[in-house]
Amino acid sequence: MSATVYVLPVAEPPRPVREVRRSTVRLTRRGRVVVFAFALVVLFAIAFVGARVAFAVEGGAEKSPSPSAHTMVVGDGDTLWDISSDAVAGTDASIREMEQTIKELNGLESSMLVSGQTLIIPTAP
Repeated sequence: MSATVYVLPVAEPPRPVREVRRSTVRLTRRGRVVVFAFALVVLFAIAFVGARVAFAVEGGAEKSPSPSAHTMVVGDGDTLWDISSDAVAGTDASIREMEQTIKELNGLESSMLVSGQTLIIPTAP
């Protein structure tokens, strides 16, 4: 006698169904073009600012003292006229021209000096 055994499948508990969420924001073709153009404008602005900073640094390097110049610290009671006259002493150079040159080298807008200020003083030709 032979017995036939039937195995019935065991019911598994149902798996939870995961919801696939789609973004509610969808860019149209025109929207993608606008986002791309905005990104380009931002990149060009960054490049422009970087170039301005790079050229400003190069321009500042020109104002460093040359071999024919020295630096000095302004003391109490020193005036730009006195410093200029000391710089041109014994030469035919003009005190007013030397004063203007010192102003340009140091980026001064007026002749007013502050005690402790460092100035670049060129040697008179």
